[in-house]
Amino acid sequence: MSHVTTVGGSLSATGAAGLGFGIPGYAHPLLAPVEWAELTRPGTPLHWAVLNVADGPGTMPDPHCLEAAGRLRNAGVRVLGHLDLAYGARSFGEIVSDAHDFHDWYRVDGFYLDRCPAEASYLPDVRLTAATLDTVAHRGHLVLGHGTHPHPGYAEIADQLVTFRGPWTDYRWSQAAEWTADHPPERFAHLVHGVPRSHLDEAMRIARWQGAGTIFFTDRSDHDDRTGQNSPFAALPGYWDEIVSQIGPGVSE
Repeated sequence: MSHVTTVGGSLSATGAAGLGFGIPGYAHPLLAPVEWAELTRPGTPLHWAVLNVADGPGTMPDPHCLEAAGRLRNAGVRVLGHLDLAYGARSFGEIVSDAHDFHDWYRVDGFYLDRCPAEASYLPDVRLTAATLDTVAHRGHLVLGHGTHPHPGYAEIADQLVTFRGPWTDYRWSQAAEWTADHPPERFAHLVHGVPRSHLDEAMRIARWQGAGTIFFTDRSDHDDRTGQNSPFAALPGYWDEIVSQIGPGVSE
């Protein structure tokens, strides 16, 4: 099981006291140099950033990603390797092999398990994977990227769960599962795209009401003509400075 700590009697998965950012994976550093540079800005309340070289670690060390990851680590930012579970379709061996490459090449501080299954039937498989990754990254930070509320048993497996990932049109009407009230906000992350600047305050309120301690909000959509990226999280939101100032100064992980 991944490593969580207790601070002041409450469980803290991020080591941070308040709301902060989780970066689900910017584009390659050559395509998004400004984005990667912004992550090292002092005072940005950053909980973690995901490194996704080529739908995983790639086939060999990428010098540009090595440099970007090194700069983040030197700035005290927690770097997570991107592992795709394909909702349970990927083999255990493939996942662990990718994890070793991420750790050996980029010295990641943990892993982000994208497209993690949410059903109770997959609990044993994900539990085994998490325990193995715990040894690979030496009790590193583990985030399960369900994107929806999973079976509550998953809360015992990882440091954090992504319980919402999707568009603002769904997020503004979403509700938290009742069982999440038994855990502190530091255990949950929300990743929301298509959030208009005019609704940023409302999105912040929803995150706090639903008990999310880690967020990433962006005005980008599934396909953004401004960037040419298919992922809405590949680039900075247009209101990055504003959202950083709203959350307030923080200490990078």
